[in-house]
Amino acid sequence: MTNVLEIKGLMKNFGEVKVIQGLDFVVPENCIFGFVGVNGAGKTTTMNMALGLLEIGEGEIFVCGEKVEYGKTVKCVGYLPDVPEYYTYMTPREYLMLCGEISGMSKDKIKARSKELLKLVGLSKVNRKIGGFSRGMKQRLGIAQALLNEPKLLICDEPTSALDPKGRKEILDILASLKGQTTVIFSTHILSDVERICDRVVFLHGGKVVLDGALSDLKLKHKSKSITIEFDEEIDSDEFLRVLSDNNITPSRVETGEACLESLFLEVIKK
Repeated sequence: MTNVLEIKGLMKNFGEVKVIQGLDFVVPENCIFGFVGVNGAGKTTTMNMALGLLEIGEGEIFVCGEKVEYGKTVKCVGYLPDVPEYYTYMTPREYLMLCGEISGMSKDKIKARSKELLKLVGLSKVNRKIGGFSRGMKQRLGIAQALLNEPKLLICDEPTSALDPKGRKEILDILASLKGQTTVIFSTHILSDVERICDRVVFLHGGKVVLDGALSDLKLKHKSKSITIEFDEEIDSDEFLRVLSDNNITPSRVETGEACLESLFLEVIKK
């Protein structure tokens, strides 16, 4: 399996503060990769170095087989920052046309890709100015822009943060639909989002990798004995817990996917 991203012995200090302390991991091609850690763990710093936007302290980063150099554009990468900025007086199509022209794409190619991507992100019928968009709509447009030039790697920095549940679901559904088409690095501190769409995961804590591997393998290795019951509707799970309570039955632990992953993460970083 080809690796689209390789990070070897990565170090980064800001003054006397050690932000990244010897990262080593790879991201296989065509997976959805969760890059997980609390705010301040070093996720954005690592991604900025991988994008060539921040100088590497020590170590090496290879993207699509090419060594990353500070200040040099990595052409095979699309990037969605946590708060994307736009020319707010433009419509989505006008904005994508501008981005395509800057990238050197032909007008026919830009039009075709814009139509395809605006449909993908649910904005094909939206013709108003970006200035009136909600946070979720701006994130969806950001994904379209990042995919415009058909990158082999899409890096998303906290794309679901500050979104309501509906907006989070929309973004996660879009990213999940890209599986097999491109590699997605999904940076987040929301563990339930990781469990929902990611194949592989790296947990970052204090600038170090504390957990790395296929999500299914990690859950199998660290799981405790349990019974999982899934409900189609949240109201059904509430009713189930009410019935248990009425019969004086108290489950030792009721977990959502997020709580389960969080307990795994906390267990590992304490070691």
